[in-house]
Amino acid sequence: MVSITEENYLKSLLQLRLNKGKEEGVGTNELAEYLSIKPATANDMLKKLKEKQWVDYEKYGKIFLTKKGKKIAIEVLRKHRLWETFLYEKLSFTWDEVHEVAEQLEHIQSIKLIDKIDEMLGFPEFDPHGEIIPKKNGEFKIHFKKTLDEIAIGESCKMVSVNDNSTTFLQYVVKVGLGINNTIKVLSKQSYDDLIEIEVNGHISSVSQRFAKNIFVICKNCETSKTCSNKHFEHTD
Repeated sequence: MVSITEENYLKSLLQLRLNKGKEEGVGTNELAEYLSIKPATANDMLKKLKEKQWVDYEKYGKIFLTKKGKKIAIEVLRKHRLWETFLYEKLSFTWDEVHEVAEQLEHIQSIKLIDKIDEMLGFPEFDPHGEIIPKKNGEFKIHFKKTLDEIAIGESCKMVSVNDNSTTFLQYVVKVGLGINNTIKVLSKQSYDDLIEIEVNGHISSVSQRFAKNIFVICKNCETSKTCSNKHFEHTD
């Protein structure tokens, strides 16, 4: 039996890994910051996860999900993103409201219920925030994403997802005029205060580097995607 806390840790490790867009482990401090906890607290839980053979890591080293841990993490992530999509499409929640509710619903254990919701929604590929929804068999595509702050001056890109699902951030994204699949052109970058000037649908805005780091984009120079499944994430020495 997997506890809610254990599911949250495993899902967070998977999400951090996916955000990197490449085969790379996650640091303890990185995980702790993502979960808003102390590194010592994260270390205590990681010891338990390692004992259950869900993670592979040594103290002060990188954390990798094992095949077993990855399977659990994918299932939780699938449930979360399907619930977000259900709330958004069927219950008229806004995209800044669905995350917190889905955080609670993702721990429901009935796979039959989740499969029925998936079917009712028409087997969607993306959630309201542009993130890939894993298939029932655990497969999903990983986009080779960059963050907006990595895009050079004069280049255009397409917004595909966000890295921050908080209500305040998502409301700010809407205020700036951004949405999933919008084309963004980077006009300038200020070295003094790191402000980035962007153009979206003919409207020019200045955003902070912190904001830009939380906007995932793809551009012409990015590879499109690759299909992944649980087997791709098992770490071996």
